[in-house]
Amino acid sequence: MATEVLPLSETVCINDALTDDELRSVLAKLESDQDKELFGLVCKRWLRLQSTERKKLFARAGPHMLERMAARFSQLLELDLSQSVSRSFYPGVTDSDLSVIADGFKCLKVLNLQNCKGIQSDHLEFRITDKGIVAIGNGLSSLQSLDISYCRKLTDKGLVAVASGCPKLHSLHLAGCRLVTDKVLQALSKNCPNIEELWLQGCSNITDSGLSDLVRGCRGIKFLDINKCSNVGDIGVSSVSEACATSLKTLKLLDCYKIGNPSILSLARFCKNLETLIIGGCRDITDESIQLLATACEFTLKNLRMDWCLNISNSSLSCILTKCRNIEALDIGCCEEVSDAAFECLTSRQSSLTLKVLKINNCPKITEAGIGRLLDKCNSLEYLDVRSCPHITESGLQFPDYCRVNFTGNLSEPDVLL
Repeated sequence: MATEVLPLSETVCINDALTDDELRSVLAKLESDQDKELFGLVCKRWLRLQSTERKKLFARAGPHMLERMAARFSQLLELDLSQSVSRSFYPGVTDSDLSVIADGFKCLKVLNLQNCKGIQSDHLEFRITDKGIVAIGNGLSSLQSLDISYCRKLTDKGLVAVASGCPKLHSLHLAGCRLVTDKVLQALSKNCPNIEELWLQGCSNITDSGLSDLVRGCRGIKFLDINKCSNVGDIGVSSVSEACATSLKTLKLLDCYKIGNPSILSLARFCKNLETLIIGGCRDITDESIQLLATACEFTLKNLRMDWCLNISNSSLSCILTKCRNIEALDIGCCEEVSDAAFECLTSRQSSLTLKVLKINNCPKITEAGIGRLLDKCNSLEYLDVRSCPHITESGLQFPDYCRVNFTGNLSEPDVLL
């Protein structure tokens, strides 16, 4: 049966038949970003609707282009201007750009400025300073997530303005902002009670006092990275573990050399939901506290890094392998006292290990006998680091095909323990 073709005068244009709301419903049903982009190529009307509905944008633009973007993408929720570690685009993100963003993207909830550290050319300097960050704090009251990692010129002045003007903030990345002090943590405590994730890696001016102030007002912290905060000690960590007892899931303390057993004992006492703990380089931590932690968090602990914890011995590793049923990633690199005896506990274990990543580099007392016991009880291991383990060789054991074994350092490492 032939299809009836309407006369040209009787055809209906889709733009006449559908309202804006109906076209938005069509757009909402498109799943891929490519299809959504193609939607905007149909005509100017569809482009306008697509623009007003766009929620996320990755951009490289100066203030004039940003002004045009703000007019077009009026409902934008996420803006990513981040740069790579090795490359910056000219002239980079500047204070003028941030002023345009603060004035033009009033609905913005997520702003990523990672590595926008600026460049210098012909005696001119282009970089983000406190002036631009103050504008963000004054203009974006709905902001929930801000990443200004490695914007090294920022000080307390700009970040206190963000804390004061963005009360809905729940995620803040300040890694590498070396000029930040306890004043920022005090401002967050006073104004941002919903903070859940805080990155402070390398902020060496942060102290125990600042952490104690922080958790007086922010008691729902789930993720805290204070790697390489060399002025943080047991008092600050104990304050966090007690105040955020039910919420804390990830705590990173890499190379915080003032951290000792009191911090771990406090975590064992209060933080029963802890999933990830990074304590590499904390050399005063001993078996006593690790064993208590493994017992307290036996159902939750998944990732534990304790390389260069030189007082850790076989009893700690045996306790972890026995108690922590859901452990997935474990790093005991350079714990030179650990030997094959740590794996003897596995012979009586009934269930299989859930371990996916194990790093035992520079543990010369561990041999193929110990790793053989591990492999007998673990069929989930995906990465094994045995660098500088002279008694473990490529020809000595039959490793499963799904397990990448790093003998010489030529394999990329999983980032789960970074």
